[in-house]
Amino acid sequence: MTVDDNARRSVDMLLSVLDLSSTEARTTEDIFTGVSHPMPTGRIYGGQVLAQSLVAAERTLPEERVVHSMHGYFLRPGDASNGLTFSVDRIHDGRSFSTRRCQAFQGGVPIFSMIASFQDEDPGIEHAAPFPDDVPDPEDVASDMEYIDAVHPMTGRMLADRPADIRHIDGPLMLEAGGELVAHQAVWMRLRAPLPDAPGLHRAALAYLSDMTIQESILRRHGMSWSTPGLKVASLDHGMWWHRFGRADEWMLYVQESPNARGGRGLATGRVYSRDGDLLASVAQEIMIRVPDAG
Repeated sequence: MTVDDNARRSVDMLLSVLDLSSTEARTTEDIFTGVSHPMPTGRIYGGQVLAQSLVAAERTLPEERVVHSMHGYFLRPGDASNGLTFSVDRIHDGRSFSTRRCQAFQGGVPIFSMIASFQDEDPGIEHAAPFPDDVPDPEDVASDMEYIDAVHPMTGRMLADRPADIRHIDGPLMLEAGGELVAHQAVWMRLRAPLPDAPGLHRAALAYLSDMTIQESILRRHGMSWSTPGLKVASLDHGMWWHRFGRADEWMLYVQESPNARGGRGLATGRVYSRDGDLLASVAQEIMIRVPDAG
């Protein structure tokens, strides 16, 4: 991986965001604090608080008990200029499984609420949905970074500062939708600079990446782009299942589709594969989507 100074800075910023501080303050819960990386919009990126909540929950568990599923709700917009407080409730610890609830707070009110389950590695039956056919290699797909000069300056800044290299196989939705009205897409993604080898850090980074682009299968179905006038999109909830370990600084294919949109909401699902074809994770997210004069 060729890494320039800006790529290294953006990933180092992500590492600092995921490096939560523990506090002595405690009631029946463990308390951690964290910061946000700067955002041109001023709002916290949802994948950030997902990843931070996972880090907080894992801090209360032995290293060998790892996350296999999480379900979270985005309750309020977060302010990227202010710090966050994370409270972890140790709901249950069994012989093989543990359950944790984590809430992220700003200004004394929760902005995100998550419950996650953790398990010791156990042998068992195994199968997985296959890697899709006829997918171009990431080296043959244009990076979103190539569009920096063509988009709005705020969007260009977000792309330049983003720690992820995202490559849309059917082209990004920053300017126009283009192509067929289909409810699916696939993107290659990885972090722009190497991470340390800590497995928990790669799981958290994958949670961070999982909130990026998954909404776009809904937009493509209706011929919309992120620049559609009056478009309003907000994540409502997010579910994720980790199946196998994968490094977030190596190429992963994120295959996404939307089975339904109705009532101002859209549902999107995704599967994350390693470049070698291993199914690493499954994702589901429902969003609020509002378009002027929508039927």
